Amino acid sequence: MTEFETDFWKDAARRKVWDQLVPGEPRATLPYLLTLDAIQKYCRSVGETHPLYFDEAYAKRTPYGGIVAPPSIHILLMFACTPADDWMRSPGTINAGQSWSYVRPARPGDTITLQARCLDKFIRKDRLFAVHDNVFFNQHGQVICAGRGQTIRPM
Repeated sequence: MTEFETDFWKDAARRKVWDQLVPGEPRATLPYLLTLDAIQKYCRSVGETHPLYFDEAYAKRTPYGGIVAPPSIHILLMFACTPADDWMRSPGTINAGQSWSYVRPARPGDTITLQARCLDKFIRKDRLFAVHDNVFFNQHGQVICAGRGQTIRPM
C-alpha cells in the first residue's frame, strides 16, 4: 500500500487559498488502486472489525459476494485520489457539514477515480466557506459514492 504523507504542513505553501478557488473548476485528482491491505488497515484504524471486511469465506456468503470496503472508505480515498497540493488538505480546514450517498461498495482491486470541484464560496460571520462536491468512480465508470459538503477555510 502506498504510504500517506502525515506532515500536513509539508506542501501547505503550494495549496490554493480561498481567494484562488474558482467555483466550477475541477480539482486535480489521481487514480488509486484500492488494495485489500489498504481496506483492512483503514478498518483497523477506525475500529471496524466486521468480517465482511476481513473474512473472504464469510464475505462470499453475503449479497456482496466477497470482501468490500466500508462506506466510510471515502475518507481514505479523498487523500489517496488527490495530490499533496490539493486545497482540501489545508491545515486548519474545518468540516462544516457534509452529505454522502453510497451507490455500490468499493472492492479490493478497484481503481478509484475522483471528480471533484469547488461549487461556491462565500463569507459568513467573518469566516471563509467553500462548498464542494466529490464523486468517486470504480474502473468501470460506476459511481461508488458521491458527496457534497462545506468547509470553513483557513484565513
